[in-house]
Amino acid sequence: MFPTQKLTLRRSSSALAVLFAALLVFSSACSGERGDSTTPGASGETVRLQGAGATFPMPIYQKWLSEYGKVNPKAKIDYQSIGSGGGIQQIQSQTVDFGASDAPMSDEDLKKAPGEILHIPTVLGAVVITYNLQGVTQPLRFSPDVVADIYLGKIKKWDDARIKADNPGVNLPATDISVVHRSDGSGTTAVFTDYLAKVSPEWKTKPGAGKSVDWPVGIGGKGNEGVSGQVKQTPNTIGYVELAYAVQTKLPVALLKNKSGNFVEPSFDAVTAAAAEMLATTPDDLRVSITDAAGANAYPISAYTYILVYKDQKDATKGKALVDFLWWSIHDGERFAKDLQYSPLPPQIVEKASAKINSITSGGKPLRS
Repeated sequence: MFPTQKLTLRRSSSALAVLFAALLVFSSACSGERGDSTTPGASGETVRLQGAGATFPMPIYQKWLSEYGKVNPKAKIDYQSIGSGGGIQQIQSQTVDFGASDAPMSDEDLKKAPGEILHIPTVLGAVVITYNLQGVTQPLRFSPDVVADIYLGKIKKWDDARIKADNPGVNLPATDISVVHRSDGSGTTAVFTDYLAKVSPEWKTKPGAGKSVDWPVGIGGKGNEGVSGQVKQTPNTIGYVELAYAVQTKLPVALLKNKSGNFVEPSFDAVTAAAAEMLATTPDDLRVSITDAAGANAYPISAYTYILVYKDQKDATKGKALVDFLWWSIHDGERFAKDLQYSPLPPQIVEKASAKINSITSGGKPLRS
């Protein structure tokens, strides 16, 4: 890992390993205690809440569910990590109480919903380039055009002159690069391809950006866990995952050259720096891309992740339960972010997200007391 992160990541790895073991149980369970997740209604009864979507925030969301259950013992909210594409589809069809996505919904996606959907940012995270390359012990460095051309299939060998130029003194093997990407509709993919489209004109005009693209090369893995698993098991591979998944699987993480020309590691401060560059231009609906930010210390593939909720809730009791959980999450819940390799929301975004939560109603009546 990198000098500023070694101690933090080492301390986090064992805790994350325990957490991820629990996550496998949570993800596969479609019923049982978490499937009956609820929060108290007015008379003390429980109210079922179901969410689904992005795998990117799965570790922090499951931590929040556990901790919120201590504050409110009857709150057993279920969250299934099915990918951002699935989360958007399910909130559109109203088969869940909340969706989750790393990529903001498009205007077209929002028009397909039967009511107004709000984007509540929860934490910030980094999409990282990870790899499996035996004999290379120091973190690799990649320029943006190199990353794009690897995924375009134009750079095929690990000892390509352009990779060597970014990594002087590193003994790179003369082996083929095996590319791994997501096979499912993914917010992580949307963030990654949004970045590639900004740094590579060819990527922008060919595969383009989105939750699913027509990949020029590579093999697919389902979820962040699928991609990290493929990279871990297969020599000479390269992939992109949310930082927590690389840490948990003990995979190396590359430094990326940012827009200012500096090679930057995906530290908490570097992700926060990317968000800070975009604060002045963040729209009122909070749908914003912060990839390829201009700051000298900004990590270039940073992103918010969002919970998606209807502004007007059909069921006042369930809506109140959801609003209370969201409020707790972006206030008290933020303290758990760094231990799980996420960056807390900037104060300005917490304020704006709080206003969004306060605007949620049922039958036109506010749900926040």
